[in-house]
Amino acid sequence: MKKRIVCLALCLVAALTLAACGKKAPAASSSASASASVSVSGEETARANVMVLSGPTGVGAAKMMADNDAKGEAAPYAFTVAAGNDEVTPALISGEADIACVATNLAGTLYNKDAGVQVLAANTLGVLYVLEKGNSVTSVSALAGKTVYATGQGANPEYILKYVLAQNGLDPEKDVNVQWMTPQEVTAKMAESAGGVCMLPVPAATALMIKDPDVRQALDLTEQWNAVAESPLVMGCVVARAAFIEEHPETVAAFLAEYEQSVDYMNDPANLDAAAELVARYAITPSAAVAKRAIPQCNLTFLTGNEMRDAIQGYFEILFQANPAAIGGGMPDDAFYYAG
Repeated sequence: MKKRIVCLALCLVAALTLAACGKKAPAASSSASASASVSVSGEETARANVMVLSGPTGVGAAKMMADNDAKGEAAPYAFTVAAGNDEVTPALISGEADIACVATNLAGTLYNKDAGVQVLAANTLGVLYVLEKGNSVTSVSALAGKTVYATGQGANPEYILKYVLAQNGLDPEKDVNVQWMTPQEVTAKMAESAGGVCMLPVPAATALMIKDPDVRQALDLTEQWNAVAESPLVMGCVVARAAFIEEHPETVAAFLAEYEQSVDYMNDPANLDAAAELVARYAITPSAAVAKRAIPQCNLTFLTGNEMRDAIQGYFEILFQANPAAIGGGMPDDAFYYAG
């Protein structure tokens, strides 16, 4: 069994990548201790180890992380900010992480590979944008014959881009020259190109436009997706180890209640300045200036229960039809979805 778990972790790390947003974030914990339990109001409860990703998938947790820090030794969660799914995958499999914010396609893959996870909530909708130096890209069809520098191969961004291209009559393999790169490589290519076109998620897209005023937002891929798909674009979610859910249902319920409040806070325009400072504090984005422009485009959400299941299942059906491997080779059954 131990060999099987190690093998699974290595395979998933090798096979799955997420578009990292900006520089690799240092591991950052919003709680100094990751002990197994904590005393709250005189009662012992499980301390959950929670991993969030730098970039949009982690933005919704920023207020919750600050509130957790304020509780000091009584903090019920130990947060860690990870740079990508490849850090979260082995942590979930080994039990080092109990709850994590990840890309939806990774959640489906983990479930299909018997990694013992359930999805608790959908937390992020579409965050992808096509950027351009120039004014030639005014529609998806205008990408025909162009080179597009993109990040996110093997993860949600690749599948979303290919689906949108195909639904607009373009062959992703022949009509558009998509070059898959790291976010840093995309930024470098755009800097040296007179009329470059790229696809990035926020806040990487935001940071590029701040750095280079000649780069403009040409297409919102969420809008393009909504124009051709019946299912919403659900790019991020919250998962937990099934064993942890079974052993500590009260901790999971409390986490979800606090997480929903955090998402509401981060989405409130009245809190934008303070929210941006929190996102920068935890290295979820490179700076508060980037966060302030990016947060309104992160499409943070909080969907649970049947609403979550219907949204993610509809999205997975599209991914499965395009490439079954995108979600681990099969459609997850109802046991994948946490019902509370």
